[in-house]
Amino acid sequence: MDAHIKKVYVPMTETGFYILLCLQKEMHGYSIVRKVDRLTGGDVVLSPGTMYGSLSKMEKDGLIRFVREEEKRKLYVITDLGQQVLDLEKGRIERLYRTMKEEEAE
Repeated sequence: MDAHIKKVYVPMTETGFYILLCLQKEMHGYSIVRKVDRLTGGDVVLSPGTMYGSLSKMEKDGLIRFVREEEKRKLYVITDLGQQVLDLEKGRIERLYRTMKEEEAE
């Protein structure tokens, strides 16, 4: 992973995190919006502008790739690079959580 990708994506925005998390399976933008709403109980709402801007940037940067079009909807999936970025972010979040719990225990 090159330094530019790491600098731009780690730490990730919630939008970026949820998009990559969802795209571990093929999905289109509207499906991602619905799934994020369900996963977060409505706490994170992805607007169409944010959603499609993020998909475009992530595709350009190689984190996701276009798979096919289905009923005029573009389906995307995470790439190996995207999975590496997501794994880095998961590790960062786990470290933050572990540190918080250790601090609370003192």
